[in-house]
Amino acid sequence: MLKYNEMSKEQLTEEFNKVKAEHDKFKKMSLKLDISRGKSSKEQTNLSTPILKIIDDENELIASNGVDTANYGGVDGLPEMKEIYAKMLGVDPSLVIIGGNSSLNMMFDTITRDMMFGVLNMYVPWNKLDKVKFLCPAPGYDRHYAICELFGIEMLPIAMTDDGPDMDEIEALTAEDNSIKGIWCVPMYSNPSGITYSDEVVRRLANMKTAAEDFRIFWDNAYCVHHLVDNPKPLLNIMDECVAAQNPDRVYIFSSMSKVTFPGAAIAAMAASERNIKHIKKLLSIQTIGPNKINQLRHAKFLKNIDNLKVHMNKNREIVAPKFSLVLKKLDENLSMLNIANYSRPQGGYFISFNGHEGTAKRIVALCLEAGVILTPAGVTFPYGHDPKDENIRIAPTFPPISELDAAMDLFCICVKYATLELLLK
Repeated sequence: MLKYNEMSKEQLTEEFNKVKAEHDKFKKMSLKLDISRGKSSKEQTNLSTPILKIIDDENELIASNGVDTANYGGVDGLPEMKEIYAKMLGVDPSLVIIGGNSSLNMMFDTITRDMMFGVLNMYVPWNKLDKVKFLCPAPGYDRHYAICELFGIEMLPIAMTDDGPDMDEIEALTAEDNSIKGIWCVPMYSNPSGITYSDEVVRRLANMKTAAEDFRIFWDNAYCVHHLVDNPKPLLNIMDECVAAQNPDRVYIFSSMSKVTFPGAAIAAMAASERNIKHIKKLLSIQTIGPNKINQLRHAKFLKNIDNLKVHMNKNREIVAPKFSLVLKKLDENLSMLNIANYSRPQGGYFISFNGHEGTAKRIVALCLEAGVILTPAGVTFPYGHDPKDENIRIAPTFPPISELDAAMDLFCICVKYATLELLLK
């Protein structure tokens, strides 16, 4: 089959008419399919329903340290959950704070503390400065960008490479500009590209010179146990590297069980240096009398330890991996020979990053919506919702049943062809 860039105008027109007819057929089917966000499917959440009945006696409400989880206290969380998260994140349990159900909430609160009170209560609060900037590897996570926009933090897009964010660009910017106070990172199976940062990138982030002494890495390690393959590429331990670089306070690490158990009722955590943790706990003790310790205890009893967590995540993988395989199969069969798109092949995580022909992403999303398939809006994977090339689309395969995903991807591929041919004919 000829590639689109090899076709004559007549051939392009003929192909466009065929694709448009296929799109019209889908429009008549009145589909209502949603692949817009990385939500867990019902099959996945069903794996965790034993959590709901795991405590059925008042005597089981006592944690391993003697704390009554039904009462106040324990602002930094239960030791049982700290042990599990410490193994997940590669840190000492004393450097872990267990929160509520949302790591995004913990990231928001961390930004708020640094804005209002200053990093470690040693530096000028960010809201007292004329300008605060964050580095934003893009494509990236739209909710990170939304936090920055809310607080008026200027976002500087950083290009992503196959190894992670462009470190030459990052090092040049942070060395000269003391208004750059942080960087967002999804270091393992980056949202949406699926990239795991290389050892070199992790080391350079830990070691780089920054004009701002209160520069912080927001290390959103959301997908560290969400593997799709047997031997995934490992991620270097950022905490160890920061300590070795004599920048122990530089990193805040975040993670969540949202896609391990229940997205709406899971357990989140953060880890940081001893100084950071001491400062955060002091402010937390004023913000709250304690998190939901009963939910923490239920999760700890259900997951038990890191080995049992891995067994649980293998069950998740059995549900999720076939959906990723289906999406990639559809893209390969329908688009690869046309030379009009490229897309990631992640080893884990929740997304596939799709790049179409420059100038087509918004049109593809609109065409899909016309025929009943909801995608993440084009542009949201970039700061301020602006993809300068209008090419990136985040595909989220996990939520729909595989039969619905099959239909959605058939339509998606048709819409990619439609938008590309439309552009080329112009």
